[in-house]
Amino acid sequence: MPEQQDMPKLKTRKAAAKRFKVTGSGKFLRRRAFRNHLLDHKSPKRKRYLGTMAVVDERDADNVALMLPYSG
Repeated sequence: MPEQQDMPKLKTRKAAAKRFKVTGSGKFLRRRAFRNHLLDHKSPKRKRYLGTMAVVDERDADNVALMLPYSG
């Protein structure tokens, strides 16, 4: 009887793991752009909004899921 060989484990892209978070329903969250520098001329309201999380677009969700194979 031959020994059973397991498939190799899939590796998580660590850069993606630091940037995306999974919601309870399986969607991915991301940070918003444009809140790193040049903040003087942006209004406080805009900066508050840019500090919130956004849902990854459905067209990009498959790519993110491939980078995070064990995300859920």
